[in-house]
Amino acid sequence: MLIGKSYGLRYSEVTPKSVYLNRRRFFAAGAGLLAGGQALRAATKLSPLLPSPLSTNEAQTPYKVVTGYNNFYEFGTQKDQPAKLAGNFKTIPWTVAVEGELDKPRVFDLDTILKMAPLEERIYRFRCVEGWSMVVPWIGFPLRTLLERTQPGSKAKYVAFQTFYDAKQMPQGRWAGIPFPYVEGLRMDEAMHPLTLL
Repeated sequence: MLIGKSYGLRYSEVTPKSVYLNRRRFFAAGAGLLAGGQALRAATKLSPLLPSPLSTNEAQTPYKVVTGYNNFYEFGTQKDQPAKLAGNFKTIPWTVAVEGELDKPRVFDLDTILKMAPLEERIYRFRCVEGWSMVVPWIGFPLRTLLERTQPGSKAKYVAFQTFYDAKQMPQGRWAGIPFPYVEGLRMDEAMHPLTLL
């Protein structure tokens, strides 16, 4: 057994496992489809939202800040580039393919997804290692609702999320320094957890 050198990190400074796992679930949901809270509801007239077990009394970060200061490397690596360069991004018609070790692989259009389950609003606190933070709503439904409709087989161990990438609509992506489309993943037990939001 190799025992590494202590670097003076106290156990009390380590993020608890339960918090870390919830953070992973949240970032997995970040690969999902629906975000934006109040603005999204206004733009698409979403049905009433279920109460959130993860709500907060904190003031939400203003919509202009949330949408104008973010990472979306397909539209540029600077925080203000996505808002400036995504204006002509086409999201309609848009489909999501669920494929792989499934009994019922399917392609869903956005209208079908929006009607699949009651939408939930959850409030999340971003605490970025870069030093910025935001309090924002996230709207969606449990990922397992979608997965249950495609029936993952016994060999399915992971869920991989692959982003959409179109070099014509996202020309800044070629300078991002990471390969696109971007892929993120979850273990199947995490994906089927009720807190993992799509």
